[in-house]
Amino acid sequence: MRILLSIDDTDNLESRGTGELASLIAEDLELFGWGRSRHVTRHQLLLHPDIPYTSHNSAMCFEAEIDEEALEPLIRHAGAFLQRESAPGSDPGLCVAVVDRVAGVEMLHFGERAKETVLTKEEAYALAARLGVHLSEHGGTGQGVVGALAGAGLRLGGNDGRMKGSLDIAGVMSVADLLGVPGVDAIQGMEGETVAPEDLVRVADKPKTVMVGGRSVLMVAPAQPEDGVRWQTLHRRELRRF
Repeated sequence: MRILLSIDDTDNLESRGTGELASLIAEDLELFGWGRSRHVTRHQLLLHPDIPYTSHNSAMCFEAEIDEEALEPLIRHAGAFLQRESAPGSDPGLCVAVVDRVAGVEMLHFGERAKETVLTKEEAYALAARLGVHLSEHGGTGQGVVGALAGAGLRLGGNDGRMKGSLDIAGVMSVADLLGVPGVDAIQGMEGETVAPEDLVRVADKPKTVMVGGRSVLMVAPAQPEDGVRWQTLHRRELRRF
């Protein structure tokens, strides 16, 4: 079965980030033989004085294919992990959704609302119960359940989020060669421009991919004409819309 596992509000400014904890859960999933995981994505939610986030109010989510009998052990393991490893002062939440069992439009709408307005735990729990989605809190006030559900909804939509980490490449590469780099599913212009396999791209240090159409996409923009290079990768600040 295909699942989404999302966590939020596990860190503080001095601790390991929520993304690192998500990666460790994904690693455990594979280590225990429960299934295979895919990219961890970061989903930026609303920054507002009424939201008591601990660092940047971003949820982290990954997709996985798991054996059906592994669902409950994974949920128990992830919950205990968050209870044990989350930073002091954090309010961690966990969401695990079986993709084929949920109404994607409602979850996506919740995620989109969490980017624009203040939502409550009560709203999150009500939606999770209606959709049959696991939602649980693992320390502090548990306010992170809001972001955890929102992160899963945004990941389900397939058009939000930056991939955790960066690509270990730099220099000038062809589009065809870039498509052979692990973690790059597609390359496209920031304004929807089509790129050709033979086009050259100037790759900045540690470029990031974003989620578009459910794929890990390296976004590029037109480059200043030089030595036949047509495109250049973007700085992370230029990817904030994701």
